[in-house]
Amino acid sequence: MSESEIRKIVCNTAKQLLADGLVVRTWGNVSFRLDEEHMIITPSGKLYDKLEPEDMVLVNLKTSKAVGKHKPSSESDMHAAIYRNRKNIRVVIHTHQENASIVAACRREVPAIFDDQVQLLGPSVRVTNYAPSNTKKLVKEVLKALKGRNAALIANHGAVCIGRDMKEAYTATLLLEKTCKAFIEGEFLGQVKTIHKFQARLMHEFYLRKYSKEAEK
Repeated sequence: MSESEIRKIVCNTAKQLLADGLVVRTWGNVSFRLDEEHMIITPSGKLYDKLEPEDMVLVNLKTSKAVGKHKPSSESDMHAAIYRNRKNIRVVIHTHQENASIVAACRREVPAIFDDQVQLLGPSVRVTNYAPSNTKKLVKEVLKALKGRNAALIANHGAVCIGRDMKEAYTATLLLEKTCKAFIEGEFLGQVKTIHKFQARLMHEFYLRKYSKEAEK
């Protein structure tokens, strides 16, 4: 895809996040890997419903140098680190979605409770140790929580979801919210019954292999 196409996708996704209630005002961010050295990311401090494709910011993944009329999202270092660490990932979405944020505030790891959850997100959804926003410590914590996963909770902050394309990453945000809501409500009813870790891991690995083959067609 061209840079202009990716700018439109990132812009439209940011607006969709707002419409779906996954972000509020300017909190949260979306990025798309352009090539091995660059990403396109939402700007800092600009209302999502006012965004235009030309407002998106081009950022060098190695130097963090930005090109554009706006500053990149304050979490751009986290996005860049994920791309450097996970070469097959092309999209990163950071949200402050309600139910995921509640679980993150409780610093609870979400166990394997749904088939679709473990297939796309991984055998569990880990939560980071607390670290202040926009710090190297936070980046390190997020990378650790995302190892072998497509989603993670950021303690007392929000969530981050990743994918090999925009559809996969966006679906991950919706599935994470559904899973966290069910986890919260399930805990009120009693202890949530979980899928065995071995079975969860197998389902996730099968999904990754199957999806990859279909994507190549």
